Amino acid sequence: QLQACGGGLVQAGGSLRLSCAASGRSFSNYRLGWFRQAPGKEREFVATITRSGGTQYYADSVKGRFTISRDNAKNTVYLQMNSLKPEDTAVYYCAAQSVVRNGFSRKNDYDYWGQGTLVTVSS
Repeated sequence: QLQACGGGLVQAGGSLRLSCAASGRSFSNYRLGWFRQAPGKEREFVATITRSGGTQYYADSVKGRFTISRDNAKNTVYLQMNSLKPEDTAVYYCAAQSVVRNGFSRKNDYDYWGQGTLVTVSS
């Protein structure tokens, strides 16, 4: 089970940090990711981090502004979001990939999802 939190209302240029806590003892075996879904749009990939935390990948739209990290001792994955823009407004979801796959940027690459946390960026 994944539980995301940390969303809220922020002005453009501001920062937020999202957290996603997981229950269970296999957390360190999962690739983790963040997706987002804006109103009227499809859910899209934001970032992912490997099981060890050694490698991260980002969508071009957030590269250089967002940072994904994980703390396996706390069973938590984070998304630090800086220089936020109004177009970052969306519900953000954390996801876990329990089965090793080649892909990591599609919704179907992940097996477990958090409930989502709303991020609103005002201009």
